[in-house]
Amino acid sequence: MPKLTHLFLSLLILSFFSGCQDTSPKADLVIRNAQVYTVNNNQPMAEAVAVVGEKIAFVGSNEEVSSWIADTTDIIDLGGKTMTPGLIEGHGHIMGVGYNRLNLELMEMKSYEEIVEAVAERAKNTPAGEWILGRGWHQEKWVSQPENGVKGFPTHHSLSQAVPNNPVYLTHASGHLGFANERAMELAGINRNSPQPDGGEIFMGIDGRPTGIFNETAQGLIGDVVPENTPETDRKALELAIAECNENGITGFHTAGQDVPEIEVFKAFVDEGKMNIRLYVMLNGRNEELLQEYYDKGPEIGLGNDRLTIRAIKLYSDGALGSRGAWLLKEYEDSPGQFGHNTTPMEDIERVTRDGLQAGFQICTHAIGDRANQEVLDIYERAFNDFPDAAMDHRFRIEHAQHLHLDEIPRFAEMGVIPAMQAIHMSSDRPWAIDRLGKQRIKDGAYVWQKLLESGAKIVNGTDAPVEPISALASFYSSVSRQTLAGSPDGGYEADQKMTREQALRSYTLDAAYGAFEEDIKGSIEVGKVADFTVYSEDIMSIPDNEILNTEIEYTIVGGRVVYKRP
Repeated sequence: MPKLTHLFLSLLILSFFSGCQDTSPKADLVIRNAQVYTVNNNQPMAEAVAVVGEKIAFVGSNEEVSSWIADTTDIIDLGGKTMTPGLIEGHGHIMGVGYNRLNLELMEMKSYEEIVEAVAERAKNTPAGEWILGRGWHQEKWVSQPENGVKGFPTHHSLSQAVPNNPVYLTHASGHLGFANERAMELAGINRNSPQPDGGEIFMGIDGRPTGIFNETAQGLIGDVVPENTPETDRKALELAIAECNENGITGFHTAGQDVPEIEVFKAFVDEGKMNIRLYVMLNGRNEELLQEYYDKGPEIGLGNDRLTIRAIKLYSDGALGSRGAWLLKEYEDSPGQFGHNTTPMEDIERVTRDGLQAGFQICTHAIGDRANQEVLDIYERAFNDFPDAAMDHRFRIEHAQHLHLDEIPRFAEMGVIPAMQAIHMSSDRPWAIDRLGKQRIKDGAYVWQKLLESGAKIVNGTDAPVEPISALASFYSSVSRQTLAGSPDGGYEADQKMTREQALRSYTLDAAYGAFEEDIKGSIEVGKVADFTVYSEDIMSIPDNEILNTEIEYTIVGGRVVYKRP
């Protein structure tokens, strides 16, 4: 063969193989030099991840990931920092998170007087007659209590005197009661002759007049006259909420009790490419028209590349412990004769449970007190027995499951019911919850994470934001320390119920994904799953408990795209 021809063929063959190499898979994003906790039992740790499109294409070593890098590949070198699957807020109210930013935020207020001052300051720049709204106060966390209070709560008089020309309504941190000034009550037509609503209470003073406190269903009396949110404010609230979630390492959010306007803005954000979080939506179980619409058309799953799923229904069986609205089997320790409130008739809960099950929807029922949890488990069990085919993989949930009777604890695993619990509530509530329930009930069944886990239940963690700040790290800390955020007591409350680091991480990732039927697409760092990651300044799986709260979120990545980077 002539030399030139041989040389030409050699070059042709070399070119062919070079072309083959160029067409081998390459990553859009490579993250390397990381300490990766995958939450995948088959490969618990890794150093590097490659992403193609929005999916994970490789998980392994720094050396191996090199073959995925091309000139067009974005590379993030973490320099040994820790990365986990993207954190999933397992129970919250995303629009509430956003509206907390738009309205007065009262979570850090330390006294009633401080709240009155904040409202009066806002009133200076608010036209007369315009509503002033806020949320986040909690009387048990104040450094001083107001004089002449009723049932441990302040009366409206100081607020009404300071702000006479604007109606004011301030929602408790729990969302289960609120505080109105005199102008708001006048607009709502509330006076000494107003009848008490079922499932709630207008607190009355010794003079027989309303104090301004509206508990549980009584809140609707004021809510009926508060101006509705607008599409414009809904969009702004959602935008603010998503940003706050991303800043806190949150890539997924189970949002509870949504109505038509919120669902419309969710879908608009998906269509516009603005949904930088994955939303799992629970419909408002009190909206019969909305439920019927979804019964007819069925769940909506994986809209916008798995950014939006609507397949659950949120119900309410009782109130909150802080307002003594949680429904108990035995009376409150600090309020003899009071057992809390059943806030939705149980026959309504049973009807929606049965209808929702048959229509393919997951039921998620708010239950905090032991009576409420018992009643809801009974309703679930009857539905499963009556419709066994529909109940094959129901994944029904109880939201909060805060205080349980000993006999009910094993029923969660036995029935496949998921306790969606917020560890941060233990840190916030435990110092005063013992006054409500007494030592024995606290020990037996309050915030009993380990008892539930050992029985075989899967726990979905979260914060219930905006009831608590949307800080996954704070709830993770509470899970493993069982201390207040101030670090007390030494060793934690009921320390035998602490989660391990692995259990706590799983409750915020893979088990949270399971709680939304999404464990096949997210919750662990595995090939084929969505590329949702959270990166930390410290190794949260090994540092001392007291250093967890000082940890920063370095990156939040959703679908292979950085949606937050620490400045």
